[in-house]
Amino acid sequence: MIIKNRAVPLELELLRSINGRMQVSKKVENQIYSLEKGYTGEVMFDQHFGNLSFNCLIINDLLLETSNTLYQIDSLLISQHKIHIFEVKNFEGDYLLEGDRLHTLSGMEIKNPLIQLSRSVSLFRQLLQHQRMNFTVEGHLVFINPDFYLYHASPDLPIIFPTQLDRFIKQLNNQPSKVVEKHHEFGKKLLALHIPFSPYSLLPEYSYDRMKKGILCPNCRAFMKCQGQHILICEECYFIEKMESAILRCVKEFSLLFPDKKITTSAIFEWCTIIKSKNTIRKILQANFKHIRFGNSSYFEYL
Repeated sequence: MIIKNRAVPLELELLRSINGRMQVSKKVENQIYSLEKGYTGEVMFDQHFGNLSFNCLIINDLLLETSNTLYQIDSLLISQHKIHIFEVKNFEGDYLLEGDRLHTLSGMEIKNPLIQLSRSVSLFRQLLQHQRMNFTVEGHLVFINPDFYLYHASPDLPIIFPTQLDRFIKQLNNQPSKVVEKHHEFGKKLLALHIPFSPYSLLPEYSYDRMKKGILCPNCRAFMKCQGQHILICEECYFIEKMESAILRCVKEFSLLFPDKKITTSAIFEWCTIIKSKNTIRKILQANFKHIRFGNSSYFEYL
């Protein structure tokens, strides 16, 4: 049972919008590429776990703080007696492991995810002690990309390679496990401890005036155009979307980028720019948001 679904990371959502609406540096482009690749790998991992029939609770994208230290858990599985922590990496190509050093065959060293996993498991065990919960904790580093190979990897390491993942899931499915109320209560505690947005996320400076207005395609981030009264189309990838859905996406994006700005008909009209009728925008906002009247003006809030 999944009690927290995976979503596009908030940092990535913001960077997608910023990159689509203004010029960004090569460093930011690389940051976006890394986040996109990581998210794609996590989605691939979730697809494999769709075959899981093991009685358990699954929490995805968990950001916790223990002993004044933040740590990210890609996926966490609570079973009857054991908690599994999964660190998912979408690396491609050939790598070499020498002691604690992980590097490409050309010699470029990268951060060793085994160290990251060990740190997360240790901090989570401390959290369990604080919560007075008695579980065995087991960490797994999952290399999800089939075009990955690691030389000198000892079989004793907590690594799951792409060809091993389905077999690992079968092994879980064959284990007895019964999730009861205490497991659900602990799951709720973890959700309450989750930090929605990392304070260490790096965003480039941006401003409303510097951003190009319009409706970005959710598929390729090109700007969409109106086709008739109720349909929008992307001329780059030919994605088609109903106008109401596109406007609601724009409202969400506007709110994420500018949380201090109020959602008003005029603001969304200017932000979308290609919607020629303010009345259309007003009707959609009235149907989907709480209408707040303030003197001679008004604005909208999420229900």
